[in-house]
Amino acid sequence: MAENPDQPLLKVRQKGLLTIAIMAATLLQVLDTTIANVALPHMQASLGATQDSISWVLTSYIVASAIAIPITGWLADRIGSRRLFIVSVCTFVVASMLCGIATSLIEMVLFRLIQGISGAFIAPLAQSLLLDINRKSDHAKAMSIYGMGIMIGPIAGPILGGWLTENFNWRWVFYVNVPVGILCIALLLWLLPSKATVKRHFDATGFALLGLGLAALQLVLDRGEHVDWFNANEIWIETGIAAAAFWMFGVHAFTAKSPLFPKDLWRDRNMVSGAIFMFVLGVLTMSAMALLPPMLQSLFGYPVLETGTLLASRGMGVLITMFLVGRISHFVDLRLMVFVGFVICAGSLWMMTGWSLEMDWVPVVESGFVQGLGLGLIFVPLNILSFATLHPAYRTDGASLLNLSRNIGSSIGIALMAALLTRNTQISHADLAQHATFESLPLDPAMSGILGATGDSAMAMLNGEVTRQAAMIAYLDDFKLMTIATLLVLPLILLLKRPTPRKPGDELPVMAE
Repeated sequence: MAENPDQPLLKVRQKGLLTIAIMAATLLQVLDTTIANVALPHMQASLGATQDSISWVLTSYIVASAIAIPITGWLADRIGSRRLFIVSVCTFVVASMLCGIATSLIEMVLFRLIQGISGAFIAPLAQSLLLDINRKSDHAKAMSIYGMGIMIGPIAGPILGGWLTENFNWRWVFYVNVPVGILCIALLLWLLPSKATVKRHFDATGFALLGLGLAALQLVLDRGEHVDWFNANEIWIETGIAAAAFWMFGVHAFTAKSPLFPKDLWRDRNMVSGAIFMFVLGVLTMSAMALLPPMLQSLFGYPVLETGTLLASRGMGVLITMFLVGRISHFVDLRLMVFVGFVICAGSLWMMTGWSLEMDWVPVVESGFVQGLGLGLIFVPLNILSFATLHPAYRTDGASLLNLSRNIGSSIGIALMAALLTRNTQISHADLAQHATFESLPLDPAMSGILGATGDSAMAMLNGEVTRQAAMIAYLDDFKLMTIATLLVLPLILLLKRPTPRKPGDELPVMAE
């Protein structure tokens, strides 16, 4: 008898509770990508680290996660998605507790490596499982729920991290994962169903090449700003290794008999297009999220908690459009939603190009809310389109590819915008400073000698204001560049095609182990 194409791949009991457990695990993992950032100065003092070495607390997590994500599909097939998901959450919770009790930088980096590896599997598995336990007609709602966790997590992370650090201490940034994680594990053990395992060859060569390339790339992006980019031999070496490894992996992926990512994944036009768009989304929009907190704190003087509260408007916009998309996706062309979403994001970035040091908090909230509306219109339809034509057997591999693309795009975008910010600040400072002299001020030049130390103090204050104005100009330049780039990617939407329904019985045979 032919299957009903609208039946879920996995039938579960208490789907609502299981969804909460899956998303709780996802939210913990996503939060930990940003929650530790605000606690770094406190960690530095407690662990006896230098300003340069403490950055490895973030770098180790990012590198470990990037390397581990590509093998999610193979591990899920080999040991089962249920077992892998539960083991990943358990390991993540234990690693979080160990991070909280770490007494040295070496211990912290080691535990963050373990946390990054275990956390890497959570987001792709969560996305795949939400698709498996829901009917195809409910995939839009499922991706809306998933998207809320993925998009709101990075916004909520600094707020929660700042509150915990100020009211308790930095160790609670990690301890907070433990009680939530234990409850999540209990629900997963009770409700999460098993899938048949598959005998699948492990592409050790492909994994080694991709892992080497990702590790080298992440080191370039994370270390570049600290060592002055290509003025350091370290960056040249790491860039060469990354380029060579990625090239060899690309050749291997299309010539090997059993590559790390199944070849059918690359033949699916929507999945490949979705991966490209996820990369673009990471470059253009996630970098804006990274630029705003330091800008609001350093230039406008907002404290950490107030900064997080202002940026929360973006999350409100995301929630509204993701809620709507889940209910109108059956009536509106998803490609049109993606197009409109990018236009709205470009509009919000253009609003940010009109900011000034004299403004209050209102423009920050307004532009953030508008950008959130755009992100919600992009993320959910893009995920639905990416999986719409992909065979269910490849969902976990596809989810890992999308998450990897978004993570790489985010890292590249943040590093690129930070580098441009530093360069443009220096250029603007030089342009402004040549006009900020005693000769250009409404004072008698002879007064410069009479004022003495008072004059020097006045010039120091003036230089500080020049630096502040130069930084603001640099931020505006970044916002303009992101606006133009967002509009330039719109033609790529033509790569996406309207999904066609999968035929009943169109399943691959699954070989149980």
